[in-house]
Amino acid sequence: MADEARSRLGRGLAALIGDVGTEGTAQADRGRAQRRLPVGFLRANPRNPRKNFDTSDLDDLTASVREKGVVQPILVRPVTGTVDLYEIVAGERRWRAAQKAGLHDVPVIVRELSDKESLEIAIVENIQRQDLNALEEAVGYQQLIDEYKYSQSELADVIGKSRSHIANTLRLLKLPDEVQTYLREGKITAGHARALVTIADPVAAARRIVEGGLSVRDVEAIGESEGRTKGAGGRKKPQKDADTRALEKSLSDRLGLAVTIDHRANGGEVTVGYKTLEQLDDICRRLRG
Repeated sequence: MADEARSRLGRGLAALIGDVGTEGTAQADRGRAQRRLPVGFLRANPRNPRKNFDTSDLDDLTASVREKGVVQPILVRPVTGTVDLYEIVAGERRWRAAQKAGLHDVPVIVRELSDKESLEIAIVENIQRQDLNALEEAVGYQQLIDEYKYSQSELADVIGKSRSHIANTLRLLKLPDEVQTYLREGKITAGHARALVTIADPVAAARRIVEGGLSVRDVEAIGESEGRTKGAGGRKKPQKDADTRALEKSLSDRLGLAVTIDHRANGGEVTVGYKTLEQLDDICRRLRG
């Protein structure tokens, strides 16, 4: 059963809802399985990896639902030990929009699913729709690993992503809380966050991204510079003091480019990152002048 579920998940959410058989049979099965339930009979899934629902997007969907209704049925499962109560597996945003639009009932497909299958489907469905931010995606992956003992390779097969994507996404959970908050709020991108994982002081670098608009490549350049200064011994570089970080920020703001200062007892180096030849020419003119 587990192998069959994983195979169907690998082909996408539609394959699992449609079950097996020919295309015509699957379509007929879907028609028979679909029904309508009052919105009050449904409840949100507390384990849904998606926690953030953009207000403007939800308002747009609500307007569409008010005009055309809920076009795609919501996937639900019965809540054990209750009567007329169903937990949403996929489609919480549609359910929220239906409530805001004042609908009394919505189309649903009812499936008997385990907690494991429900979580797998919720993650796959959200990823396919690109509804999860990178941090929510990482939390969902970690849930499957912690609760159901998936390896990263097994998880990659189920979700339909590469193993490197799974590994890089999980690394975001190692970032400090402040950096995770920036990512969750959209103040930094997933690309920024992945680059910050390799930096000695990700909080300071994240603040520079938010305040100074550093690009992903700027952040990667900081990480590369730190890697070069670790030396052959591979010892971890000490965290920079507040004065050095303040000077880096001051120079970065003045130049409009990423500036990294690596100070040591017997000297150090200042690295200025640039992306275009025009920026390099500007640096040269400033130094000559």
